[in-house]
Amino acid sequence: MTAILETSVGNITLELDREHAPLSVDNFVRHARAGHYDNTVFQRVIPNFVIQGGSHTPELVNLPASAAAARKPGEPLGLDTPIKNEWQNGLKNVKGSVGLGRDTDPDSGTREFYINVVDNPKLDTPREVSGGAGYAVFGRVISGWDAVEKIRTGPTSSRAEKIRKNNTLVDGEMMKDVPLDLIVVRSVRVVDSANKPARPANGGS
Repeated sequence: MTAILETSVGNITLELDREHAPLSVDNFVRHARAGHYDNTVFQRVIPNFVIQGGSHTPELVNLPASAAAARKPGEPLGLDTPIKNEWQNGLKNVKGSVGLGRDTDPDSGTREFYINVVDNPKLDTPREVSGGAGYAVFGRVISGWDAVEKIRTGPTSSRAEKIRKNNTLVDGEMMKDVPLDLIVVRSVRVVDSANKPARPANGGS
């Protein structure tokens, strides 16, 4: 299975590894098919670490947080329900791999994803700062590394995210490493490619 991310700087194609990361892949596919990644941005870019996206609009509205604020008491979380962390699936955070973003709680991942732009063995290592667990990889970049490079090398700054409360946008927490020129994910298209031969990762190892 592959996913084609159409971005404002070119397409990025991901190979999704459902054999090793079924929960993470199914979660990503559900969000993609629901259109949750359409018109989102890469809101966190660290040139020698990762590029991360999937949760904020071009106005830096935090979509999961806004949805939670608007949810009625007792209303189910739906597609933003956190999933179990599959960090021990054998896949490593090497250059070109794709992982599930999360908070300190190991099982807090929802829609955010990141692309490793270098080898990041510390993300495979359980540490106190990461809740005593690593970060789950569920795929890899197989084409479009030129677009990844354009995102990786852009200038960044600190900016406040936005949260919608009572139909009004208010400032949330300050975010570091936000691109000055936000790269938009226009759409994500999932293609069943189970019968196609695997291709080597561009820029990955």
